[in-house]
Amino acid sequence: MLTEVQTTPSEIKTDENRVELTILMPCLNEAETLSTCIQKAKKALQELNVQGEILIADNGSNDGSPEIAASLDARVVYVAEKGYGSALLGGIKAARGKYIVMGDADDSYDFTNLGPFLEKLRAGYDLVMGNRFKGGIAPNAMPPLHRYLGNPVLTGIGRLFFNSPCGDFHCGLRGFSKAAIQRLNLRTTGMEFASETVVKASLHGLRITEVPTTLSVDGRSRPPHLRSWRDGWRHLRFLLLYSPRWLFLYPGLLLMLMGAVVSGWLLFGPRVVDGVTLDVHTFLYGATAIIIGYQAVIFAVFTKIFAITEGLLPEDPKLTTLFRYIQLETGIIAGSLLLVGGIGLSVYALSSWSATSFGPLDPSRTLRLVIPAVTMIALGLQTVLSSFFLSILGMKRY
Repeated sequence: MLTEVQTTPSEIKTDENRVELTILMPCLNEAETLSTCIQKAKKALQELNVQGEILIADNGSNDGSPEIAASLDARVVYVAEKGYGSALLGGIKAARGKYIVMGDADDSYDFTNLGPFLEKLRAGYDLVMGNRFKGGIAPNAMPPLHRYLGNPVLTGIGRLFFNSPCGDFHCGLRGFSKAAIQRLNLRTTGMEFASETVVKASLHGLRITEVPTTLSVDGRSRPPHLRSWRDGWRHLRFLLLYSPRWLFLYPGLLLMLMGAVVSGWLLFGPRVVDGVTLDVHTFLYGATAIIIGYQAVIFAVFTKIFAITEGLLPEDPKLTTLFRYIQLETGIIAGSLLLVGGIGLSVYALSSWSATSFGPLDPSRTLRLVIPAVTMIALGLQTVLSSFFLSILGMKRY
């Protein structure tokens, strides 16, 4: 829910269609530093000689922050739904500018140096990220845990998973085209909004660049809203959930490969390595790895199709092409062949048992038939059932 609570006389006279730049600040009890940030933002607008506005997205402050903003001729909107992402989404919706530069209202970012952001936006970039590691981090401005572990690790994962050019995923000072960012259908309401913006911009092929920016010690006497481990996990969880390839596909393929190598190596008899005999027990673990890996690969496809259907991920041309050739009937045939093979091996194993009048068996020999048989039956059933489920998921699209 979004409610505008302050519009100054100077803004009423402004032609909203001519506002080029909105400087957006999410706010939750920032009375100590808000005035300084607004004054710096005003100075930036004057020096850039740009038609702009300063917009405060208040997320339920009870320390007089909205009144401070209004007294300084900033426009204020109330965002009822709690969360950093919620405040920003509300602010983006209410912004009048063609371009938006957002930054925290804790006086840690330099609102007087917004020229590089506006220059890149005018040049046609959709998302312009600040990079604190290139611009400079003041002593004690960023906790060592964030500087040397959290930010580098999460940024590295984001760059690997999504081929993003950004070197500082969590910089709070960033600019973007309002039209481009609204097309991304951003949804997260917490601190992971910072990651979602970069991830979706990368996945949708938006033009992204970065400019150096600085980070100063924030001016608040109270602790920050950020909670290192909780919010770090939420960022990591988001990155994993938005990359079915890295969460399911690649681990699944690796498990299947390892399982196939072990199973093939032990298929025809035990092996001795440095005096240790590996037999059907290890063979069973290899077969289990194949089954689990195959299930993970199927989950990757399930997740991808569901995410595309729900608008969480963009269309994937490769997946569309694949489903032109692999359909329900293809899966049923492949699964049935695996089932027939597994049942055939089971019958052969049963006949071997019959030859001994159903007496005691040599496990080392018999299980080399039973384990592949059970594996093929499991894979066959998974394939048939998954084919039906995939057809249901893809009904809207294929």
